[in-house]
Amino acid sequence: MELRHLQHFVAVAEDRHFTRAAERLMVSQSGLSASVRALERELQTPLFVRTTRRVTLTPAGRALLGEAERILAQVRAAHEAVAAVQGVLRGMLAVGTEQCIAGVDTARLLAAFRRRYPDVEICLRQAGSGALAEEVAAGRLDLAFAVRTAQADTEQLRAVPLTAEPMTVLCHPSHRLASAGAAVTPQDLGGEVFVDFHPDWGPRRITDAAFAAAGVRRTVALEVNDVHTLLDLVDENLGIAVVPRHFRHKRASLAALPLKDTDETAYETVALLPPPQATSPAARALTALLGDGIRDDGDA
Repeated sequence: MELRHLQHFVAVAEDRHFTRAAERLMVSQSGLSASVRALERELQTPLFVRTTRRVTLTPAGRALLGEAERILAQVRAAHEAVAAVQGVLRGMLAVGTEQCIAGVDTARLLAAFRRRYPDVEICLRQAGSGALAEEVAAGRLDLAFAVRTAQADTEQLRAVPLTAEPMTVLCHPSHRLASAGAAVTPQDLGGEVFVDFHPDWGPRRITDAAFAAAGVRRTVALEVNDVHTLLDLVDENLGIAVVPRHFRHKRASLAALPLKDTDETAYETVALLPPPQATSPAARALTALLGDGIRDDGDA
């Protein structure tokens, strides 16, 4: 099995189109098709269902994709490791992050990395913590800054703690909870309308788990994928939100109430990395910068 066959297969799987994949790889479409056919002959099974408009993965293709991505990531890491021994850090650093993550100033960290290692190309992907964990485990990301989830600390993934904090309830100043001015429990919020993130986001997962543990059913009527829209909706008194404590500094006009009877360190942010032997030199260099103090206290 040749590496170029795997590279060509992954490109077609990502683009779902032979022509676009060939253009991106800067190879002829006929050559790309021949490469994929050679891989299918070797594996003795079709990898794609081809139509005039697009291609889709067969079950065998889906099974191969994850393994192919891991193999290519390991090959890239091997090249970069040899370059690092020779005193040159180069290649690519693929980083993932959830929005407004506590414990790291991602922009500042990446800027410091670029100044120190200008020959490394930086790629950044923003997504929910669940998706980021899957991307790191599959080798598509070198590391990610996320909220600790059930996927962390497996054979293909490890979580390095950054910071932890409790969850807080945000509401409009005219809301009944704000006028009480006291800490609240999940039971106190049972009849409220909630603004919250997509279920893949770390804060949503933590809140869902806390309310489930308390036996309280809640209604998420307004589901968003960015922090500022969530704050806007709460600011218009359309619902309340349970968020990490540092979010309270992002909208001073909102009332912030401690959430009792939940884990005081429920919101734990981590750096997600592959096992040590699979961690790229660029990822190790980035985490070393974190150790040098390029962090964020989460209060801005």
